[in-house]
Formats: sequence, C-alpha cells, structure tokens
Amino acid sequence: MMPWLYSALGLVILLLAGDALVRGAVNLSLRLGVPALIVSLTIVAFGTSAPELLIAISAVHEGADGIAMGNVVGSNTANILLVLGIPALMRALHTSECSTRKNYNFMLGASVLFIALAFCGTFTIWSGLILLAALSLVLGIAFREARNHRRNGNGCAADADLEDIEEADPDMPYWRVGIYLLLGLIGLPLGADLLVDNATIIARLYGVSEPVIGLTLVAIGTSLPELATTVMAALRRQADVALGNVIGSNMFNLLAIIGIATFIGPISVDPEFLQFDLWVMLAASLLLIPFVFFKQDITRIWGVILTALYLAYLFVLF
Repeated sequence: MMPWLYSALGLVILLLAGDALVRGAVNLSLRLGVPALIVSLTIVAFGTSAPELLIAISAVHEGADGIAMGNVVGSNTANILLVLGIPALMRALHTSECSTRKNYNFMLGASVLFIALAFCGTFTIWSGLILLAALSLVLGIAFREARNHRRNGNGCAADADLEDIEEADPDMPYWRVGIYLLLGLIGLPLGADLLVDNATIIARLYGVSEPVIGLTLVAIGTSLPELATTVMAALRRQADVALGNVIGSNMFNLLAIIGIATFIGPISVDPEFLQFDLWVMLAASLLLIPFVFFKQDITRIWGVILTALYLAYLFVLF
C-alpha cells in the first residue's frame, strides 16, 4: 500500500504546489507592471502545466521515459474524453459566441507534428526545439490577435482581463507573493519525484508497463486541475471556457512538456504508443469537430458517450 499512498501524496503536493506557483507568478508579474494579457498567455498557461512538466523532467532524469510520454499522451486523451465528459453529465455545455476554431486547428496541427516526431523513435533535443518553435509561433499569433481584439474593442469571454485571472491581485504584498513562489518551487520537484518514483515501483510490483502507468495513474492525476476548471465552467454555463481550457492545455502538453524535457535527455518512444495510444489521442481530438465547427452542444448524451469511451480505453489498456 505504501507506494500507492506515496503516489497519492506526491500528486496532492504537485497540485497544491502548481496552484501556489501560478498564484505567486501571476501576482508578481502584476506587481511589476506586466500586462494581464501577457500574464494569461504565458505565465498562467505554463504554470498550470507545471505538474506535467516536472513529472516529465523527473521521469526522463530517472530513465522512466514511458511515464513521461504516457503522462502527455494520456493527459490529452483524458482531457477530452473525461474532462469534457464528466461535466457534461452534470449540465450540458452550450456553445458560446467565442469561436475556438483557430486554436483547435493549432491543437490538431500540434498533434500531427507530435505524432510525426514520435515516429522517429526518439525525441531528441532537435525534436524539442521544433516543438518549442511551434509553441512560440502559436503564442505569437495568439498574443497579436488578442491585442488586436482589445484595440478594436471586440470583447470575448476569453479575453485576459484581470478579473479572468484567478487570484489576481496587483496589490498583494511581496511577502505573500514570495511565500506562494517558494511553496511552488519547493513542492513541484518534491511531488514529481514522489509520484514518479512510486509509480515506477507500482509498475514493477504489478507487472504493468511504465507507459500504462503514465497513461492512467499519472495522466488522470495531472488532469484533475483541468477537470475542476471545466466542472466550474459547466456550472457557470461557460462552455467557451471549458472547451478553451481543454484545447489550450492539450496544445501546451504536446509542445511545451516534451519540448522542454528533451533538454534533460532523449526520450525514447515505446512501440505501444506508435501502434495504439497516439492514434487514440488523435481520434479523441477529432471528436471535438462537431462542437468546434458545427456549433453542437456537448449534451448529457455526449457526456455519457465521451465518458464511456474513456472507460473502454482504460479497459483495453489493462
């Protein structure tokens, strides 16, 4: 039982530390006069991916490449099937006035690029540079368009105003900001090491491969923040926030997490990913087409379908 308990403890530490780091970084930036728009596009986006990033770095450092890859691929699949499916069971997600088509196309492009690089057999530092270059391009386009929207007075629920950034307080005392940053910077590597080390032990104890542990235990755990955000968005009838949260998170997972982790060392790709899991991730991404392009609501029926598909995926894995 101890590896399971330590894994759970590591996950809890990761989630709390990631939240603390986001709060500290956001408020430090605002205290220093960095525009809220830039904070939203960069610091918040990277901060919410911090647990996945630290797990990937720790896994690569420990030689557990399967957990690093499984975390990214599994998180993306869980974000679509589970993170959108469960909230839809509670309340239908209605399409909003804000279009997510362009960001969705970016996410699909990132998925295809990631799969193509995976077929090289190993993510090297050159693969990482390609992924990070793609991320820089997407961020540059998003920043320019958001700035133009603001200049032209076109509002949108996804605009990065201060009130849209959780725990944003430009007057927060520096000592409190420092505590948040310190907790985040200490907690993230500690939680990542605990989770990766004990997830590896679990895999060996039960004869389960590291990729499967990464695709399930680790991936579901690191998708919990996205699930909480999407549940709240569903209750507040903010479908654009729910869908945008999933699309943005998936894009960052593909381009930033593995891209940065390759600087620690090369990441080998297990044949299981090439034969099955990467295609499941892509198929799950394609399931969003009716909601993005044809203004379909994510109804309770769709919630049942998405959740059932994820449970079926878990059944096949085990």
